[in-house]
Amino acid sequence: MAFYVVKGAADSCGQGCDSWIAAEGQIDAGAASRFRKLLRQLGDRHLPIYFYSPGGNLEQALAMGAMLREKPVIARVGRTVVTECGFEAQDSEVCVRLKQSGRELHGDLWTRGAMCNSACPYLILGAASREIAPDAVLAVHSPRVVVNFRGGEPTQEMREKAVERGLERADRLISSYIQKMGVEPGLLVLARSIKFEDMHILTREEIARFGIDRREVAETPWKFENSARGVIGKVVAQMDGDKSYRMSIWRLMCFNSDQFELAFQRKTMANGILPTVSMSNGGARPLFFSLGRSISPGSEIWGVRLDRASARSLAGLAQLEFTETSQIPAGQRVAHSVKFSSEGLVGALDRLVATCPPPKSLATPFPATPLVATPSVTTPLASRDSAAK
Repeated sequence: MAFYVVKGAADSCGQGCDSWIAAEGQIDAGAASRFRKLLRQLGDRHLPIYFYSPGGNLEQALAMGAMLREKPVIARVGRTVVTECGFEAQDSEVCVRLKQSGRELHGDLWTRGAMCNSACPYLILGAASREIAPDAVLAVHSPRVVVNFRGGEPTQEMREKAVERGLERADRLISSYIQKMGVEPGLLVLARSIKFEDMHILTREEIARFGIDRREVAETPWKFENSARGVIGKVVAQMDGDKSYRMSIWRLMCFNSDQFELAFQRKTMANGILPTVSMSNGGARPLFFSLGRSISPGSEIWGVRLDRASARSLAGLAQLEFTETSQIPAGQRVAHSVKFSSEGLVGALDRLVATCPPPKSLATPFPATPLVATPSVTTPLASRDSAAK
């Protein structure tokens, strides 16, 4: 596992935060000593830590978690893309050596599909403050014990008893550790039930129920992506009254530098009667969304067209107030509002506008139904790395 300090753009790791610690790769037998050395070098510089790991040595993970508990830091799951390496070369031998060099590097953060699996979730529990992005992955399974014998070839019975003792020891270690970290023991019960060869990705409800991250609204900052088409994205996980979470995927895209569309996709609402959806843009009248066509069964897409001034107005707000109104069986209209962060939207909008084509001389009228592109989040398969050695 490599540990290195990264400096990014202003507010790249939160409001007023532009530097963080990246911890990535397999948790090896020497990881804890290198982690301790880095923390000593940083002294009172308490930077957030972003983990990106398939797992590895359980005892080393627990040791590092204990170190985290001694520091007032925030632990998150995210992948660091180092500028000095280039996006395509992040795992190359040259880039890995650079990350291990001790230099402070430059880079950007991505949470979409970033993983913290196997022994890694236990490591992250050590931080008193934990924030798991709604598009990141935490996955657990039962540990595997690797037994080494010296002085002759052991019998099958000896191997089986050694593995049994190793599993019992791992179980005691984890049980004691999560109790100290104030996490629900149900996490260990669940992990025990998953074969080492498999992997269980924790749901948002499990992440909250076990006490890993109990925020009622977990959201990513607005991020610009320049692939086949420039787009700004955001993911929000919002707790409902029944303790379940609703996931919504937001996209802001342009048709030209004067015409934009803001859209979100989520599961179809089963109990919504005559719903309306709006968002305040700081003006006297909110923006009202229209229900569009969805190509994914069981999902719905809402969208609203904006001009550049309206898009800039949204970006200038500290928070975006999102309101849903629906009719209850008694006939009354009930409104529910939630506030989302506009973190990252100003810079992302500037980058988006730079990619938008110029407006046509004769403006094309907006169609009645929003032509909403279907957003998606890609979740990688969880890696199956050793949880105990």
